[in-house]
Amino acid sequence: MGCDRNCGLIAGAVIGAVLAVFGGILMPVGDMLIEKKIKKEVVLEEGTIAFKNWVKTGTEVYRQFWIFDVQNPQEVAVNGGKIKLKQRGPYTYRVRYLAKENITHDFENLTVSFVQPNGAIFEPSLSVGTENDNFTVLNLAVAAAAQLYENPFVQVILNSLIKKSKSSMFQTRTLKELLWGYKDPFLSLVPYPVPTTVGVFYPYNNTADGVYQVFTGKDNISKVAIIDTYKGSKNLSYWSSYCDMINGTDAASFPPFIEKTRVLQFFSSDICRSVYAVFGADINLKGIPVYRFVLPPKAFASPLQNPDNHCFCTEQIISKNCTLYGVLNIAKCKEGRPVYISLPHFLHASPEIGEHFEGLNPNEEEHSTYLDVEPITGFTLRFAKRLQVNMLVKPAKKIEALKKLKQNYIVPILWLNETGTIGDEKANMFRSQVTGKVSLLGLIEMILLSVGVVMFVAFMISYCACRSKREK
Repeated sequence: MGCDRNCGLIAGAVIGAVLAVFGGILMPVGDMLIEKKIKKEVVLEEGTIAFKNWVKTGTEVYRQFWIFDVQNPQEVAVNGGKIKLKQRGPYTYRVRYLAKENITHDFENLTVSFVQPNGAIFEPSLSVGTENDNFTVLNLAVAAAAQLYENPFVQVILNSLIKKSKSSMFQTRTLKELLWGYKDPFLSLVPYPVPTTVGVFYPYNNTADGVYQVFTGKDNISKVAIIDTYKGSKNLSYWSSYCDMINGTDAASFPPFIEKTRVLQFFSSDICRSVYAVFGADINLKGIPVYRFVLPPKAFASPLQNPDNHCFCTEQIISKNCTLYGVLNIAKCKEGRPVYISLPHFLHASPEIGEHFEGLNPNEEEHSTYLDVEPITGFTLRFAKRLQVNMLVKPAKKIEALKKLKQNYIVPILWLNETGTIGDEKANMFRSQVTGKVSLLGLIEMILLSVGVVMFVAFMISYCACRSKREK
């Protein structure tokens, strides 16, 4: 009887040990199976989950605009001084709803090229007003002309045309005109061929961004979706060769198996360069664990604060010998027009930039840019890209509309929040096909390992106790 009992205890201990060993073996094997499956599905080729969602996003993407309405235009034009701003918005458009076009695979270099069509549909239910709402804003043509043509003789001619067209430093435009374009009366009088349509995002509808060429990741998963070349702008191509501006992906996805220490680089044609994001927090998004990566203040820092930004300082006067921070001069890829990009309300910018304005209230929660990335696949499941468009205006002695100014202004025109979140249906699918399977496999591994260890220890304790009792 004692022998049978001992044999049973030994058998139980052996079973426990086997379960523990099996659980231990299952962990790396399971990880290998998951890794193999993920590597297959994130490659940008026909038939993969990544390719299907890459061609046309299943997430609804919106671009919200807040316009800075100038409250004291006459006072500024006559006396200079602070510009009083009132933020009005959001005005919301649906964007990125069109599928990529001209998709061409290069099976030798393992890349795929494409263009991204642009389109914007106004969403009245998500907006505070209509596209016909009026705003008092900086006169884009007058401000740009004074910067592009600094020769005094040329400015005398420009001044006569500005006065004849009854233009001034500020103008009143509808939302639709300001964003998508209007025929400028001053430029229409210029006696030689110049573009006469002006708008912050003109041209946009019925245009395309690209051509992009990205790696498929077929031979090296760490390169998937990373941009190889971008041919969207001749000026940008020149600048990028100097500043090495085109790095990373388009931020819709990143190479899989992301660790919190990784720096995510992504390119944005809106700001004509690549930027980067660093880990900020663990987030639960509709039951899916994601990593939140945030754009750090260092990304738009001055070369003194971040030497990597030295080539983005392209002039010495406005930047005060490259000491100003928080604004990016993108005139090089805007045909010389004095456009500056910043975070909304000059978040993380030099205090002196915002001291010429009233009505700005920067805060991290509303004005920072972030990406919520699922770390196993590298897919971005939620994002908020927040940027402010500004234009430089300087005093000009020969142009009456600008001669009363007492200093240079980097004038806020508007700020935008482009945002998208994975839908409930897609989230359910993602949980069932990716995170659910990973969690289930991990749970099975832990149960087998835990039960095996407990059984082995329990049976060995019982065996030792029984043997000790028998010997007595």
